[in-house]
Parts: sequence; C-alpha cells; structure tokens
Amino acid sequence: MIDLARVRHAVLDMDGTLYSGTRLFAQTLPFLERLRSLGIGYTFLTNNTSCSKRDYIGKLQKLGIDAREDEIYTPAESTITYLQRCLPHARTLAVLGTPSLVQEFVEAGFAVSWDAPDAVVVGFDTTLTYERLCRTAYWISTGLPFLATHPDLVCPTNEPVVLVDCGSVCACLTAATGRHPTVFGKPNQSILHELCDGLKLAREQMLMVGDRIYTDIRMAQDAGIAAALVLTGETTAEQAAELPHQPDLIVSDVGQLGELLSGVHRTIA
Repeated sequence: MIDLARVRHAVLDMDGTLYSGTRLFAQTLPFLERLRSLGIGYTFLTNNTSCSKRDYIGKLQKLGIDAREDEIYTPAESTITYLQRCLPHARTLAVLGTPSLVQEFVEAGFAVSWDAPDAVVVGFDTTLTYERLCRTAYWISTGLPFLATHPDLVCPTNEPVVLVDCGSVCACLTAATGRHPTVFGKPNQSILHELCDGLKLAREQMLMVGDRIYTDIRMAQDAGIAAALVLTGETTAEQAAELPHQPDLIVSDVGQLGELLSGVHRTIA
C-alpha cells in the first residue's frame, strides 16, 4: 500500500502524462505548482534520445512549462553512467544518433568517431542514413560492446506515419550481426535507482507517474518504487482493471494525484 505522506520526489513521464503531442493538459501547470508548494521535487523523464536536455527545455517552454536541465532525465544519462562505471576503457564511441545525442556524449567527455571506436551506441536517430547503419553493423560484428539507449520500437505520433525508433533499428542490427544490445531506458529499473542515489532518497520517498504499463509502471514495480498510473494517455480504465499486477495508484489525471498528495502533505508557506 502506497504511503503518499512519505513521497518527496515525483518522476514524471511526459507525453501522455503531462501533455499529448503539442497539447498541454489543463491539469499540468496547477499540478506542478502544487508539487512545488508541497515541497515535493520532480524530474521529467523521457525515453526519447533524439533530443538533448536543451532541446527538451525548449519544447517544455513552448508548452508553458519552465524546466531546468537538472530536472530532465533521458536514457542517454544511463548509458553514459554505464560506460563510465562498467566500460571505463571505452573513450571513443560510434554513435548512431542525432547530432543532439552525439553532443551529449561529447560533453560527457567521450570522443565520437567511426574510426576504431571502443563501443557502439544506438539511439533514436531521426537523421539515420543507410551508410551509417551499415557502418554500425560492421563495428557491432567485430564484437565491440553494443549499447542501445532505449527499447522503444516506435515513437508515438498523431501524424499519418510510423516513427521507427531505437528498438526497431536495433532489431535490424541484430538480424544483420546476430548480436543483441545492452538496453537502457524505460523499463530498465536502473534509471530510478540512479535517480534515488543522485537525489539521496530512499525508494519509498519516490513516486513514478506515467501512462504506460509496460514502461513507466513496469519500471517502477521492478525497482521497488511506488507507481501512479494516469489515464490520460495510452492505458484505459478497462485495461488497468484487468492488470494482474496493479499499480499502487490509478488516477484519472495528474490533477487528481495532486489532490491526493495535498491531503497528506502540509503546504510550504
């Protein structure tokens, strides 16, 4: 049973939770203001690595949400952390990703080159070319560490197009090389553990808020962190009712979640 009185930080999925495409939900800004008034911190979490933190700040600002870089977390950070901790020799990377993603690795101290890399990183590359795809497959085939920033097969969109995402590109590379990547991003529970460690919080002090069962909620459940499912995105009330492993909390939207948090927290004057 979730104890909302212990929550000190909320990890917020974005699309489907705070907004849909380019439409901000009416409850979002009041909800964020309520968190601030209650002294509850928050982190915006996305699986999309085609954009950098700076890109996301611009997107959020266009929607009316003020955000700082330290309030945004993407799987690029988990990938960088893994490289630093587990593959310290990997200083040169072949990165199949957008210029924004490449820049994030450069700013983290890595060299990015297609000549003699130490490891291969695949992200959501909206600038993908056949030449770079084949070059990536070659380096993977040589046995270099093969990392994927996240597992999503497609990126959500309301346009008449299928946005082929990182997981689908990795499936192509696996078919070509016979090798599978080490995958980060939701639902990999390491994201929430890294956030807890970085914020110096116990697991019971964190709450994951999202609209997807197989990424947001599964990640929280695997990590031993409370999960609140909102019904403003992908999951319907009917689907939620049939889940064998229920989220800790199901709410209609973040506005209702804010009201529940207000009921157990004292507003900061």
